[in-house]
Amino acid sequence: MEQDRRTFLKTSALAGAATVTGAAATLPVVPAAAQTRTLGEPREMARGLTLATLRKGSGYSLGMRTDRGILDVAIAEADLREGAPTTITAVLNGGDAAALRRLEAKARASANAPRYYIAETSAQFGPCVTEPDKILCIGLNYRKHIAEMNAQVPKQPVLFSKFNTALNHHDGIVKVSGEKATNFDYEAELVIVIGRSGRNISEADAPKYIFGYCTGNDFTARDLQSRSTQWLLGKSLDGSGVIGPWLVTSDLADGDNLKISLKVNGEERQNSNTSDLVFNCKQLVSYCSDYFTLKPGDLIFTGTPSGVISGFPPDKRVWLKPGDRIVTSIAKLGDLAFTLT
Repeated sequence: MEQDRRTFLKTSALAGAATVTGAAATLPVVPAAAQTRTLGEPREMARGLTLATLRKGSGYSLGMRTDRGILDVAIAEADLREGAPTTITAVLNGGDAAALRRLEAKARASANAPRYYIAETSAQFGPCVTEPDKILCIGLNYRKHIAEMNAQVPKQPVLFSKFNTALNHHDGIVKVSGEKATNFDYEAELVIVIGRSGRNISEADAPKYIFGYCTGNDFTARDLQSRSTQWLLGKSLDGSGVIGPWLVTSDLADGDNLKISLKVNGEERQNSNTSDLVFNCKQLVSYCSDYFTLKPGDLIFTGTPSGVISGFPPDKRVWLKPGDRIVTSIAKLGDLAFTLT
């Protein structure tokens, strides 16, 4: 009964997010129960992969980036039968990465190869992680951002959270015109994706639990954030947790040394490097695991660099508005775009 309840809640959250971002009213995730392992089982995580979630008319499919385009794993697997995981959730829960590589090789050699690949420019992306158990966020974690906010460097990471209904995707929309708020701000962020279940993880062992990284934006309503000492209200609006399009395995990117930038309508607003983090990726994973169990698919938004609107003097702040297009870019992880309506 408890498992049924949790499944229902996750499905409901994804349906809500799909409505916010302009997708179909229901986007059920392809069932992957047969492809999962027991959480916390020691295993090797997938390596050397750049993955995505593809939005389909009837749900989600796993995408695998290749030099021929994005392999639609669900379509290829249905034809070629290599036992490959067909959703990102299945991959995170221990799906056979070697089967993905076998499938791609077979698809590439197939006479029907064009059927299995989608051009990146025509792909419809979903959130690169669709079913996180937790969406954790870190505040005040870039030194220059702390300075622009006239704040003190925290002695421990500052944690808050988002709900799953905040999940949004590349080329998604955020319907700010329907919100009871006005002071909308951007926050370019590196997002850690957890790949193994664990508690009380040491900093030395933390890399073993990081599946990979993705580009993210912690879209924020500052007037709601400052309404009380708790930030949740301004941080968890529907569609405000934008991630993707790519989930890059951690062997392909050093999370502690990546260029990160953001543009609004083509104008650069943020430009930094994750080397300016106060608490690096290993420290964040370790710290979070001291207080709750991390599970495959959990997301950790690691904080934003300087350049946010709220960091300007009050008379210089021009809040985001309907029609604005925000593009967050992180080296090796790609560009993430969304539009306000």
